[in-house]
Amino acid sequence: MAAPDLPVISASALDLTFQTGDGPVHALKDVALDIHKGDFVSFIGPSGCGKTTFLRCIAGLEQPTGGTLSVNNMTPDEARRARAYGYVFQAAGLYPWRTIARNISLPLEIMGYAKSDQAARVERVLELVELTGFGGKYPWQLSGGMQQRASIARALAFDADILLMDEPFGALDEIVRDHLNEQLLALWARTQKTICFVTHSIPEAVYLSTKIVVMSPRPGRISDVIESTLPKERPLDIRDSPEFIEIAHRVRDGLRAGHADDA
Repeated sequence: MAAPDLPVISASALDLTFQTGDGPVHALKDVALDIHKGDFVSFIGPSGCGKTTFLRCIAGLEQPTGGTLSVNNMTPDEARRARAYGYVFQAAGLYPWRTIARNISLPLEIMGYAKSDQAARVERVLELVELTGFGGKYPWQLSGGMQQRASIARALAFDADILLMDEPFGALDEIVRDHLNEQLLALWARTQKTICFVTHSIPEAVYLSTKIVVMSPRPGRISDVIESTLPKERPLDIRDSPEFIEIAHRVRDGLRAGHADDA
């Protein structure tokens, strides 16, 4: 566990180049970023800018080719083995032959938790994501939004301090997405997790985050880091406030500047 004054996640001069049959692909270049305990950090940028690649580096699923990256003062691979994070993918990825409760308990089964502990944890996280009473249902019996909430519950089941979320609401309609944004903020307030969240939506990034990381086209670089001045309590109609609109304009300007640099 990182000390309170140290970053939970720290990247310095981070590079990643993939070797392909068509030659090298420079996915990340000179990425430097500190994320502290309890931060809600959104990553936004055009497709192919390295948002998900950086998230996968944090998770130890990709290996940087230059620079340094630490998670809880460990290497990403050590942090992965220590189960320092939960990961929520773009698709819910629930097994259709397992009930919601048994989908959520799957990582606990793999980790060797006792059945009584599994049941207690599943019940707790179902309540956290407002799915109490749905543990006995199968994925096909739930809406897309409810499936994503079950996926979040699975990532929370073993109580990791860090939650990595790769555009989890991107495929959902706007009404459902708004509702899940509200629920995610409430969940973050209750659990005090450190959240890294990939999105293509400027309003979503501004609404959710304490810090917004704007990335430029490939090779992925950080073109701006915006500290939010919005209060922690954020009703949806805060999106109509001058403060919200000002932050959204800065994000949009950062995205434009990244494209201009690439021209």
